[in-house]
Amino acid sequence: MQILVRALIVLTLVAFAKGIHCQAKDAATPPAEKVQPAEANPFADLKQQLKQTWPNNRLVRFVFHGHSVPAGYFRTPIVRRFDSYPVLFHQELCERYPTAVIDVCNTAIGGENSVSGAERFADDVLTLKPDVIFIDYCLNDRRVGLETAQDCWREMIKQAVAKDVMVVLLTPTPDSKEDILDPDSPLAKHAESIRQLAGEFDLPLVDSYSEFQRLVGEGDDVTDYLSQSNHPNRAGHQVVADQILALFE
Repeated sequence: MQILVRALIVLTLVAFAKGIHCQAKDAATPPAEKVQPAEANPFADLKQQLKQTWPNNRLVRFVFHGHSVPAGYFRTPIVRRFDSYPVLFHQELCERYPTAVIDVCNTAIGGENSVSGAERFADDVLTLKPDVIFIDYCLNDRRVGLETAQDCWREMIKQAVAKDVMVVLLTPTPDSKEDILDPDSPLAKHAESIRQLAGEFDLPLVDSYSEFQRLVGEGDDVTDYLSQSNHPNRAGHQVVADQILALFE
């Protein structure tokens, strides 16, 4: 009889121990949470803000930082600001969002490259408290080289990200002195460098260079989009503006 009682006690203790082990395992491994899908459009929240009406709307500010192209230079020294892609973008965006208060600031300087652009980024760009910053320096960055240019772009990106400001990177517009269909041309290499940076920081990319390559590859003459060898005309600026506007469709 005593042996039977002892056996029952042992079985009970073993079962209890197993119960504790399962409970501990369940507690240590909670049910897997559902993974939320990544947001397809990084501007989804901003687009909702652009749809707000008074008194719930606010000023939304875009800043364009770069060289002579976003500054609006056509055939130097002529500047046609209202035909430049920042202004074309501004006009179309206001039409798309008629209740939005949209401000576009332009900090671009003709002849500048990303070295000096990065030096004044904090003082000239971030102080404007933008919602979005567009950077366009490739044409002039050929003078400073790929490595230096990429370091300067990276520095500007990091400063903006630290302030929780969205950055959009632009590949270059064409230069008729280079073959736009040559993958080994200096501009093609700078364009690829910007694509790499966009991937590195998971940033939106306006790949103007690829779009002009497509147009030329389909039979257009690159000079149809240029006011001089390295400055777009109105049609060229419209190509870039359309690429930017696609982000806000």
